[in-house]
Amino acid sequence: MTSPADVPLGLARGNGILPGGKEADLVAQTRLSGPMPWVIAIMVALTVIAVAAGLALHNMASAAAAELEGGLTIQILEPRADVRAEEAAAAIRILGDTPEIASLRQVPQEEVDALIEPWLGSGADIGLGSAVPVPALIDARVDGPVTPERIAMVRQALAADAPTARVDAQSDWLEPVFDAMQSLQWLAIALVVLLTVALTAAVLLAARTALGTNRETIEIVHLLGGTDAQIARVFQRSIGIDAAGGGVVGLALALVVILFLARRFAGLGAGMVDSGALGWNDWLLLVLVPVVATGLAMVTARLTVMHALRKML
Repeated sequence: MTSPADVPLGLARGNGILPGGKEADLVAQTRLSGPMPWVIAIMVALTVIAVAAGLALHNMASAAAAELEGGLTIQILEPRADVRAEEAAAAIRILGDTPEIASLRQVPQEEVDALIEPWLGSGADIGLGSAVPVPALIDARVDGPVTPERIAMVRQALAADAPTARVDAQSDWLEPVFDAMQSLQWLAIALVVLLTVALTAAVLLAARTALGTNRETIEIVHLLGGTDAQIARVFQRSIGIDAAGGGVVGLALALVVILFLARRFAGLGAGMVDSGALGWNDWLLLVLVPVVATGLAMVTARLTVMHALRKML
């Protein structure tokens, strides 16, 4: 007959099986020495990086959309410089008298030349009166969102005095960029979901392996009066400690990668890239990732062990 002294430690706290009611590990292992904590660390690191990328893209798209909200761009496409200047002046006068136009500014030719310089060169190759005529640009902003009806209204108002005027919503220029950002955000969400499934599967396999290894011990515990809940709590705590340690390591690795990439992108000096910087709320979400991963690992371990124990007896 097996005595209580023959049963490994870690059965239950105060269950009458072990003297003193102390609970130790049923599955003995050195923390962070087995594969499980490092698997969780890798999963958490990849998840944090994916979440950070999704948040940065969201911030970038939101900032760009807010900046372009209500923006209109009017191009005067007349190739003759003198006529183009007259049409631009007429457009400024007409738009200035339009109640729905909140602000209005003609873009200086120096700014226009600077914008197209990377493609057409500098100096005598560009500008008014050159072989490549550059449109006059007018930056306008309306009260509220830009709708097709408002664009048609502006076009109709300019049709008589500025027939070569082309009116576009500023957001239309970046619509392909917004679509690409949205696709990348969905990709980040898909990666987070896949990594969550992979983490759950890894914990499930680890719990089943530990159950198979300790099957005889668990049967003895049952004979001595141990309950399924007490046994499951031992496995849950063991995997929870491993998940917490792996989560901290994974978070640290991910933060190093994120800060390195942030410094690299900051060197670009692009306004849209700068608008994607993470805020305090974003950093809080990143810190919560290992916490959620630890909770998910513990719940998965408990459910797996409880299900296996019901089938064992």
